[in-house]
Amino acid sequence: MSLAALADADDNTLLDHCRRIADVIPLLGFYLQPAVGGRVLSYDFWRRFAEIDTVVAIKIAPFNRYRTIDVVRAIAESGRASDILLYTGNDDNIVLDLLTRFRFRANGWLTELRIVGGLLGHWAVWTSKAVELLRQTRSIAESGQPIPACMLTLAAEITDSNATLFDVAHNFAGGIPGIHEILRRQGLLEGTWCLNPHEHLSPGQAEELGRVCQAYPHLTDDDFVATHRDEWLR
Repeated sequence: MSLAALADADDNTLLDHCRRIADVIPLLGFYLQPAVGGRVLSYDFWRRFAEIDTVVAIKIAPFNRYRTIDVVRAIAESGRASDILLYTGNDDNIVLDLLTRFRFRANGWLTELRIVGGLLGHWAVWTSKAVELLRQTRSIAESGQPIPACMLTLAAEITDSNATLFDVAHNFAGGIPGIHEILRRQGLLEGTWCLNPHEHLSPGQAEELGRVCQAYPHLTDDDFVATHRDEWLR
């Protein structure tokens, strides 16, 4: 559930809207970054949003560490940390989101939370590698052991690749075409066309995609796709 269409509404109006929908279906909140149509939502909004009984999960994608922590802290202090699942949509910080154990003291208790998975544009491509990444980060996080330094390097590599995939240089204008271009190169799509005919790769984006694919072959799943492509497209 995104609130992008209510850009100028105050928290009370937003929450009334959410409660009306919650009377019909369970809610999965969506904190979408302003650069692609979202809006800033306060800690107080998320704290009150968590009080809606049918909220089951939140996708956190403000691309902002301060605002990400607002959401996690709000859930911790709501007393519903065991009821509401948290997912990262922060393509700029996937690995650290999945590895971090967040701790907050609320109502005299120390509450620990984790972001348990990802709902990411990045995972529309190189998906088999994304599954491996999720398994790896979950195993490390659940072990309680220090985070290996190699995971910090991997975090930077994924952030670099996503900057190109989603066209950060042009304020995300080529985000969807960037995904399509990877799928086209893998033989899964015939072109990069979008529903909006004016949406296309930005200048230099194709070359940058080539750069990150060459620099980080361990992030791609070209071999996996090539093995199964004919079967999938049959």
